[in-house]
Amino acid sequence: MNQIFKLFFIVFLVFANSISAQTELVFSRQVTLMGSVFNITIVHQDSVKANANIDQCIAEIERIENLISEWRPQTQISEINRNAGIKPVKVDQEVFDLTKRAIDYSKMSNGAFDVSIIAMDKVWKFDGSMTEMPTQEEIKNSVRHVGYQNIVLDHENSTIFLAEKAMKIGFGSIGKGYAADKGRELMQNIGVKSGIVDASGDIATWGTQPNGKAWYIGIRNPFKKHKIAKILKLKNLSVATSGSYEKFAEINAIRYSHIINPKTGLPATGLTSVTIYGPSTEFANALSTSIMVLGEKEGKKLAKRYPNYKFLFITDAGKIIK
Repeated sequence: MNQIFKLFFIVFLVFANSISAQTELVFSRQVTLMGSVFNITIVHQDSVKANANIDQCIAEIERIENLISEWRPQTQISEINRNAGIKPVKVDQEVFDLTKRAIDYSKMSNGAFDVSIIAMDKVWKFDGSMTEMPTQEEIKNSVRHVGYQNIVLDHENSTIFLAEKAMKIGFGSIGKGYAADKGRELMQNIGVKSGIVDASGDIATWGTQPNGKAWYIGIRNPFKKHKIAKILKLKNLSVATSGSYEKFAEINAIRYSHIINPKTGLPATGLTSVTIYGPSTEFANALSTSIMVLGEKEGKKLAKRYPNYKFLFITDAGKIIK
């Protein structure tokens, strides 16, 4: 349910490609995968090999989509959802492990993150048409089928069972981050020494630009058009941002994020965006989603439990907290 607050990265492509003496060049391609725009950038000496490597990265992301998409009827996740309240479904170890990690993220955030939130009723509208709050009963009923506690994992048989009918699970919140991580892993394994997999703002980097400098990632400031809140210089690190800047409802002068608290059915308020950067794109996204729901005070507490990850919050009042 998390729409990623878009980032942009500065890689100085013109500079890298304009120096004839430079043997390493930057090659990029933009494609639509997992319902989002992916930008795949790698550093290589040979254009033919570079494009072949990018093809392999795209194929890996497509493989993941065909494994975990809840929108494609042939996937194992769709099979799990169809059998909610009926029977367990045997899955690949990769799907099992990803689901287990998603449950772990739910536990670490005390339910602020929940992989089963896609079963929530749509009582909120974020297209500008909403002028009054849903009723308390509508809000309460909207999350009646949400609850990671009702996901039953059988390690021995590698099965997943949704204990209640009408439950669903989906990886819209961490799936693109996972795909970015796997794309980076594949590229490293086949010898591509540097690049970026940008999954609509879930960004995995490795290595450096041809000039030896880190990859520059600019974090947008939603309150100052064409301004950035911070430039990150990343080598072998990831970044993910969750936010309400592009999709929210404003009722009685209060901004309600499209990111919903899975326990209460109420939208997140207080933070306009949360950026997390550290080793794993998947985990950075799980943290950013959780913190948007938890808010500034509790979000800080959660972030500080993971010293390998750093944060940048922007509040609804425009305050930047680093």
